[in-house]
Amino acid sequence: MSAQLSTLSTAAQQLVSHMPHAIWRADQMGSYATGVTASGHPALDAELPNHGWPAATLIELLLQQTGIGEMQLLRPALATIAQQRRIVLVQPPHAPHIAAWLGSGLPPERLLWIKTARSADALWSAEQVLRNGSCGAVLLWQTQVRSEALRRLHLAAQGGDTVFWMFRPLTTAQDASPSPLRLGLRPARAGIEIDLIKRRGPHAAQTLYLPLAAMPSAPATIPPVRHALLDQRASAAISTRNLAPALV
Repeated sequence: MSAQLSTLSTAAQQLVSHMPHAIWRADQMGSYATGVTASGHPALDAELPNHGWPAATLIELLLQQTGIGEMQLLRPALATIAQQRRIVLVQPPHAPHIAAWLGSGLPPERLLWIKTARSADALWSAEQVLRNGSCGAVLLWQTQVRSEALRRLHLAAQGGDTVFWMFRPLTTAQDASPSPLRLGLRPARAGIEIDLIKRRGPHAAQTLYLPLAAMPSAPATIPPVRHALLDQRASAAISTRNLAPALV
């Protein structure tokens, strides 16, 4: 009997060593089977499984309000992705501003903006882009999403290697979600505060503060400026149901 238990223990250890992304202990940092993109913020990377933003999964960024530095937070990762692949913005709160995009070191020819009239169309568009697999990153803004829609998006993301961020209100933090990585974002003086609401790893008891060079140093009680990559000066948006030509 002891020999059988020893054999089973050895087999279990070998399984864990070969599949670290599938089996993890609650007190240890988990991992992903897919690749990751470094966030560009060492303090944040240290708190993320595999030390970066994972591809092929739903990442939720829950905002106290838009324009608090969320795009500055993602700018290093977006710059890395944009070197080779397109970045898709679906239903952003403000239209992309090409001058700001250039000023952030991101090539505008890599930007694809999808504007829709209905939330259902935005969800459909994001799902099709994820399934298409030709883009490196998808950013989707939504205020109210049903759980079944979240599951569909998460499943669509798992079928490719796209980095998928979804922006939702911070008030949805208590709602159930299939996302394995959920971050709450709040404005802070000259930076942003991040609560790791959910991750594959131990509970993060402390709030993480990240300084952001482009953010104002005014107190958080003063309404923040809009983020650098998006504002109200609009360029042409592609039609919601005309994805295939734009993605080829």
